[in-house]
Order: sequence, then C-alpha cells, then structure tokens
Amino acid sequence: MKPQALAARPPVPSGLGDYAVNPRILLIAALALAVGAVAAVVSDALLKLIGLITNIVFYQRVATALVAPGASDHPWWLIVAAPVAGGLIVGLMARYGSEAIRGHGMPEAIEAILRGGSKIKPRVALLKPISAAITIGTGGPFGAEGPIIMTGGAFGSLMAQMLSLTADERKTLLVAGAAAGMAATFNAPLASILLAVELLLFEFRPRSFVPVSAAVVVATALRWRLLGTAAIFPAVHALPPLAFQDLALCAAAGIVGGFVAWLATSLVYLSEDAFRKLPIHWMWWPAIGGLIIGVGGLFEPRALGVGYDVIGALLSGHATLGLIVGILVVKTLIWSLSLGSGTSGGVLAPVFMIGAALGSLLAYVFPPVAPGFWALMSLAAVVGGVMRSPLTGVVFAMELTHQWDAVMPLVVASTVAFLLSVLVLKRSVLTEKVARKGTHLTREYSVDPLEVFLVAEIMPRSFLCFRSGASLQGALEEVARSWSGARKRKLAHIQRLYPVLDEQTRLAGLVTHQQLLAATFRPGSAPPTTVDALMERNPIVGHPDMTLRELANLMARRQVSSVPIVDRGDPRRVLSVMAMDQVLEARLRDVDEEHKTERILRLPQVRAISGGRLMVRSRARPVAPGDGNDIDPDAGPG
Repeated sequence: MKPQALAARPPVPSGLGDYAVNPRILLIAALALAVGAVAAVVSDALLKLIGLITNIVFYQRVATALVAPGASDHPWWLIVAAPVAGGLIVGLMARYGSEAIRGHGMPEAIEAILRGGSKIKPRVALLKPISAAITIGTGGPFGAEGPIIMTGGAFGSLMAQMLSLTADERKTLLVAGAAAGMAATFNAPLASILLAVELLLFEFRPRSFVPVSAAVVVATALRWRLLGTAAIFPAVHALPPLAFQDLALCAAAGIVGGFVAWLATSLVYLSEDAFRKLPIHWMWWPAIGGLIIGVGGLFEPRALGVGYDVIGALLSGHATLGLIVGILVVKTLIWSLSLGSGTSGGVLAPVFMIGAALGSLLAYVFPPVAPGFWALMSLAAVVGGVMRSPLTGVVFAMELTHQWDAVMPLVVASTVAFLLSVLVLKRSVLTEKVARKGTHLTREYSVDPLEVFLVAEIMPRSFLCFRSGASLQGALEEVARSWSGARKRKLAHIQRLYPVLDEQTRLAGLVTHQQLLAATFRPGSAPPTTVDALMERNPIVGHPDMTLRELANLMARRQVSSVPIVDRGDPRRVLSVMAMDQVLEARLRDVDEEHKTERILRLPQVRAISGGRLMVRSRARPVAPGDGNDIDPDAGPG
C-alpha cells in the first residue's frame, strides 16, 4: 500500500529559528563571569612571576616589574647558562609533574577540547604557569599568552568539572578562561573573542559566544584596574590618506609576511622532528633548546625574553637597523628551534616581534607613510600567516596600538598573508602538533546542509508497508518484488524497514528485512507465520518538520539506520520511511554545489532590429515564442 504524497515544500515549523538556545545559556554565562575574573588575576600573577624570575636571574634583585633580560650587559656565561638551567627545570617538571605542560599552550588547549572532553587536570593549572614563568624568566624568547591561555582554560575546565555540565558546556568555560586570559594579557578583548571563535570554539553559536564574551569583558575590566587602560604599544601618529599604491604595497608586505610565516612554521616542526631523533629522553630536550637560546642571546641579547620593549621600539619606528636585522634573524631562529624542544612558552609575542622587525626592514625600501606603519602591517601579516586567523591579526594589531584608522591596510596585509599561508601550508603552527597526534582538524566553518533541508523535502513519496496479520512468506515476496523494481528503475535506495499498519491504516509496529530473513532460516524451530510476531511495537519515529540534522542526530542517538516518518499531530499516521543514505542526500547536493561546474548564462545575441525594436535571444537554450526569453523593451528607437 502506498500512502498519498505530501506537498512538495511544507512551511518551516515555527519552532525552528536562526539559533538554537535554551535557558542554560544564562547559567553558563554566569559561571563564565567568575572564570573571567580568575583568568585576569592569574594573568597578572603570571606576568609578575615572570618579572620576578627575570630580575632574580639577570639582575640579582627582588622585583616583579617586567624587564628585558637583554636591557643591560651580562656575562656571557649567564646568557648561556640561564636558559639551559630553565630548560632543565622545565624538563624535570614535565617528566615528574605533568607532560601536559610541554608546548606553547594553544595546541594543548585544542587537544583537550577535541579529544579530552574539555577536561584538564588540576596539576596542569598549577604547573603550566610556573613552568612558563621559569622558561621566559630565564631568557626564553616566548610569550606569556600561551601559558595564560592554557592556565585560564584549565581553571574554566576545573570549575566545569566540579558541576554537572555537558562536554560542550565544559568546552565553553574552558575557552572562556583561555580568551579571558588573552584579553587580560594584551588588553585586546575583541581580538581575544575572535581568536576563540576562529581557533578554539569550532563553532559560532550563542551558547558559547555569549559566555566567552562575558568572561572577556570581566577579565578586561579587571585588567584595567590592575594594569591600566592604555594600549600596550600606543601609536602616536594618525595615518595620512592612503593612495592605491600604498594598498598595493600592503599586499606586497602581506606576501613577504606570509613567506616569513611559512619559514617560521617550517622551522618549528623541522626542529621538532630533529629533537625526536635524539637518542636521549625528551626530559633533556628543553635544556638543549635553552642552549640554542643562549647562543642566540650572545649575538642579540634583546631577542631574549618576552620583548615587549623591543616590539614597542619597532612599532614606534625608533629601532636601529642593527636591532631590526638582529631580531628578525636571531629571534626567528631561537624561537622556532627552541619551541620544537617542547619547552613551555607562547607564540604570539614572538610572532609580534618577528612581524614588526620584518616591517621595520621593509620601511627602508617602501615609501614612508607614518612612523611604524610598515611594522604594523607586517605584524598583522605574520600573525595572519602563522596563526591562520586573519581577522584576529587585524584586530590584534589595532587593539595593541589603538591605531583604529589602519583597518583597511591591515585587512589587505593580513588577508594576503593568510592566502599565501593556506596555499603553501596544510596546517598552522598551532594545529600541526594536534594533527601529529592523530587528530585531523578542519577550520572551515560553513552551514551544515543537513540543517537547511526538512525531512518532508527529502523523504520518499511512496514506500512498502504491510498489513497487520500479513503472512511472512507473502511479506518476503513483496520485498523481493520491490527490490527488483528498484533495480529496474536504477534507484539508489532500497528500503529495508517496513511499517506494519492495522485495519485503520494506523502504525502498529515495524519489521526489518533482516528480521524477515532471520525468521525464515531459524534453525530448530518452526518460523512464525505472520509479521506481527516479529514487529517492534514501540518504534523510534521521525517527523516531517524535523531538519535532516535533527533526524540524523536521532538516528545516531538511538543507533538505527532507518525510521518511519509520522505526522507530528497524529503519531500513528505513517507518511514515509527515511534511511540514512537518504538523509545524506543533502550532503550530495552540497558536494555538487562545490565541485560541479556549469554555465548558466551566455552573452545574448542580437536577433533582429526592426521597427525601432531591439530583439535579443539568450544563447543558453533554444528560444520558444513567448517563453519569456525574448526581450521587447518599450524604450524609444534604438
């Protein structure tokens, strides 16, 4: 029996909207406020701890102010020995404390989100900032933001683990802590939110965006109380009006920045591969990385440490050529080569410094625009290329300097560098490490085609079903005929689940093809005579007003591959039967839209000019009289 088909396009159900939210978003947002406050305090404490260790090691004094290790002269043995000792301590902490403290923070946070259910162990929250402070304080050329991201995320995760929350809610609080720590470090709230969206959340949904934004706002507000509201590297010059050739040179700066991003990323993983080949335990690798840092520090001491003072000098246009070249060469080498050793430290501050040094060098070739202009362009370019987050690169550059009038050239430089990076590199410095552990990560965000189509648009208009009391043999014969007909019509789908209807054509149960066959060949007992003895009387059902994504989720949750589709208002009225391969038809349409090329329109050709009328014909297909392709304008002679 074949029920009548529904209308081709049903109205969209009133329950569907642009976003799916529920009141729990208010609870998670409230928790995120506390996470943001903790992250701000942790950020301030870590910066002070870095300052304390730097002052003790290099200046033999007790102070917590951030100071550059290379701001004054030191004995050569101290420059070499300090990072080696720091690396040795970090190696011991990683081996006997937690191996999770190795690395620069972001890959570890990504891995915890993707593979670890957003669970971070409590000791990581304690050991990660201490190990980072030791690494950076003893001269490591890293930033504090990576460890702060990991630490802030760890506190968010720990809070979530103490409550009864879902894995997605734990992820939201983890990312809220990470983004809040970033915002508190750089006074860059919008860039921190963008980084969370582009790199950590893997979604753009109210359930995560609102709590993350709430945490960032609280952390930034507390940061203003602790460290002030000024930009870290304030710009002092407004930009003049830019000509077209200036934007073209910004694109050139983006190309150079993308190349430097490719080089730095390649060096990081070349170094990591080299360390893996060493015949010693990985505990000793950070000490070897420290030796590389120390040797580099002998050539350019100002490449050691976080280097905020050097970044400021580069962005203000006050750096000498010797400092520019020294930072560009030495910082790139010691950062990338030592990062491969598995030591603890972030990537953003070094990338800022390398990008600013590159732009300061380009300023000797490119025409002047404003002091530090080309340094700012290249900073955004290298960030966009290394992190593969172009919007984050643009907004970071503006928030670090408050150079709000630079948005257009920054978009050009960052986007071009991003384009070059994605063309020449499969993964970024932040995702390659995750991929090497066996997790493929895609950062392409698009609308799920299963979310666009309703079940009523895809479901078959006819299907095979049985009357209650139908014989088993008769049912098998009907199935055989339906399969034969499907093959003759070259149908891709063959039905394997069959509704059983009662005398009033109402749903009584379900039987599968597998059940029918198994009952026929049942050894040692007589097979049942009717389908009623086999059918499932409480079947799982779908509804025509579901999206295909809802139906796919239902199938996955209940571990079935086919379901009957019933009227939501009348749950015993069967409308169709849907299988998983039919659900995936929307995916096939999406694939066709991405890969199938076709020419829709062609240039029109003049058909006739007569009596002041211009008749044209589309060349896309033959024209039939009056089919709408004849254009007969009522304009005057022409």
